[in-house]
Amino acid sequence: MTPIMNDVKANLTRGIQFVRQATDVKADLIVLPELWTTGYYLSKEAFITLAERQDGRTISLLQEEASRSGATIVCPFVEKNDADQIFISAAIIDGDGSLAGVVRKSLLWGREQQIFTKGDITYPVFTTSFGTIGVLICYEMEFPEPSRILALEGAEIIVCPSVWSLGASRRWDIQLPARALDNTVYVFGVNTVGNNSCGKSKLVSPLGDILAQASDSREEVLIRAIDKEALSWAREQVSYLDDYRSKLTPGGSSILIEECPNK
Repeated sequence: MTPIMNDVKANLTRGIQFVRQATDVKADLIVLPELWTTGYYLSKEAFITLAERQDGRTISLLQEEASRSGATIVCPFVEKNDADQIFISAAIIDGDGSLAGVVRKSLLWGREQQIFTKGDITYPVFTTSFGTIGVLICYEMEFPEPSRILALEGAEIIVCPSVWSLGASRRWDIQLPARALDNTVYVFGVNTVGNNSCGKSKLVSPLGDILAQASDSREEVLIRAIDKEALSWAREQVSYLDDYRSKLTPGGSSILIEECPNK
């Protein structure tokens, strides 16, 4: 998707059209890109004006779409809290339209640090009608630790809504497959296209193979079936998670893992 800068109404209309293209073919999980309702290159004042609360119009509309279709939807949005801080956030909406949770981007890139408030360094997983989902927003995927924590917490798929730049295109191509293979999980990176973004939304297998990839220059709805049984098979082939030692976990004892006696 190529967001129109500073035009939430138009972006909502177009984004819901894309959602309905996906639900028309019975998609079970739909992910929209980071800052899809606003665009990326806005001033702090503009983002403050456009920011919404968790019960705002954007989330309410996508809850209606989830309830109508039965699809789980990951919907990024610019969030404003009661203290009028603004965050780059993503809502996880279950297939019955209920709000499973909201994550706030914890690692901010460049100019984002002067505009948004950092979210907490916590990486929860969400049990949905689709499966167990982890969400990392753009720059968070560039660090190996958040993905590992999500995998240890039981994520079957990590989705990554992004505004990933042309200049970082090579990192996008390297890091998504690396995170998938390192943690034997599916990774679904959903990127904007145009406006200096490199596009190439992609679904990556638990062994790091590219299963589907969108265009780098035009808007596209990327549809691909996944086989959850492939997770077990991949983890039999590459037993990183079974062999992992809890002392390696960032944050020490923040993640509890039972170790085998010989570890």
